[in-house]
Amino acid sequence: MLDKADDLTAAAVARSRAIAEIAVGNGILATLPDLLGRHFSTRAVALVADENTYSAAGKAAEAALTGAGITVRRMVLPASPRPKPTAELGDEIAAFIANGETPVSVGSGVIHDVTKYAAFQRGVPYLCVATAASMDGYSSAGAPLSVAGFKKTIPCRAPLAILADMDIVANAPAAMSGWGYGDLAGKVPAGGDWLVADALGIEPLDDVAWPLVQDNLAGWLSAPAAVKAGDPAAIADLFTGLTLSGLAMEFHGTSRPASGADHQIAHMWEMENLTQDGERVSHGACVSVGCMTALRLYDWLLGQDLTALDAEAIVAAAPSMTDKRAEIASLMSSAIGERAVVETEAKDLGANAHRARLADIAAAWPALSARLSGRMMRAPEMATLLTEAGAPVEAADIGVDTAHLRKTIRAGRFIRSRYTVLDLLEECGLLDAAIDAVAPAR
Repeated sequence: MLDKADDLTAAAVARSRAIAEIAVGNGILATLPDLLGRHFSTRAVALVADENTYSAAGKAAEAALTGAGITVRRMVLPASPRPKPTAELGDEIAAFIANGETPVSVGSGVIHDVTKYAAFQRGVPYLCVATAASMDGYSSAGAPLSVAGFKKTIPCRAPLAILADMDIVANAPAAMSGWGYGDLAGKVPAGGDWLVADALGIEPLDDVAWPLVQDNLAGWLSAPAAVKAGDPAAIADLFTGLTLSGLAMEFHGTSRPASGADHQIAHMWEMENLTQDGERVSHGACVSVGCMTALRLYDWLLGQDLTALDAEAIVAAAPSMTDKRAEIASLMSSAIGERAVVETEAKDLGANAHRARLADIAAAWPALSARLSGRMMRAPEMATLLTEAGAPVEAADIGVDTAHLRKTIRAGRFIRSRYTVLDLLEECGLLDAAIDAVAPAR
């Protein structure tokens, strides 16, 4: 499996327009100066880490760089509470980077995303030292950050080079590997969402990005217990899956290959600054629960006959855009709601278009439902895998009660113009019934 992973990664890097090299191996942190020298012309580095990642890898990275005659200035953020993924923090890092310096992020999700954004703002390439297999953003060309409270993926440039020392990555806290596993698991319902959008003529599958993720996903998810135990081979495989998911996003030009209703649900909690035990709940943990929620919606949906819908009754009862604006105002803050209205207007259907969409759904459903059933993992199987990987399964695992979950499912469909199972359910007049099925009111 590792040989195949190396081949897949090498082929994907060769196709990338942004990434020149991804160095993965054991004990390779000491080669950081060589990697820098191969791809960057500067001999000065602005190193960005938090207290934990500086201890895990930043201090050794700095020693290796200074030992090679490279000047290093460091910005070490507090580790507790965890830094927030905001454009404002990215702007602070951009101001820290001096002219002639190469930014080097040492960390995982937030540290990497804010440094990516900062480097893009400064118009300079950067290098990433990964410290955990906790998310798919290392190789992606976007930074998912909150801008004035609204979580969005900001187009940036992927790192010019990535170094992942598996001795460090495999020794990250087990919870972080569980977050990465949850993030990768989210590609299952995200794939279902893309199949739906393709079948309805909304967004066709990409013949590069789709197979890169979906054809290998089952293998990457096949050893959850080993991931939890920190097995180096399993962590390397997880890291490969996350990295290739990021590259798939670059190739497609959007996050569609890796993000669907699962992320819409997760982003709502992230924008709410969901906390548990005094710490912000991680992106991967939110996606893990979002994944389970989306799969349960699909499991319910696959038990319905969408060829027998009463189109006229559904269109007559459908909420207008005025109704949706009012619902958005009731579900989220004004700052988030203003952007949600824009995203929702982009995919809102008038009555005639809604009738046509329902006809398309009825015509496509026999083949589409068979394809979804054949390709997608069912929720109980995913719950077992996530549990074995140490990732959260139920909303309660991250401090979300049933009422909050129901509200989140309703709100999630508004924050992206991307078509997902949430939109399909709403257009079929089935959203309320589906929510009642997967998150019964108490």
